[in-house]
Amino acid sequence: MPENPDDDPFHDCELGPDAVLGTRTFEDALFTDETETPVNVLTGETPAHSQATVEEAKAFAASIDTDTPQIALPASVETQVETQSKPYTSAAFFHFKATESLERHRAYHAAYDSDAFTVDFEADYASGDLTITVERVEEA
Repeated sequence: MPENPDDDPFHDCELGPDAVLGTRTFEDALFTDETETPVNVLTGETPAHSQATVEEAKAFAASIDTDTPQIALPASVETQVETQSKPYTSAAFFHFKATESLERHRAYHAAYDSDAFTVDFEADYASGDLTITVERVEEA
């Protein structure tokens, strides 16, 4: 553990690096063609605002102007109805909705922002699975 908390990328995290080291797959975390959408009870049809493809969702996520890679997450049916929004939203690949906890989100974020770790991810929009790999950078 570094003597100076500013040297420890995890000093503000509930979890340490061991919680995120290695490869972990989060199942059904991403927007897919199977993402639930609302249905109009009178017509039996999905409203136009809730109709979308994976390609459209991926393009939307990629269009977000940020240094952190974005993924397309499913929006809840309630959100789609209340805001008449698309069935997807965009977020950082380590977002708590994808990684299943705020504590894990913070730990992945700390590792991503640190030069002491490499963080890679794979977004499989066919299955909806998000795989994140964190490794320590070897010092020469």
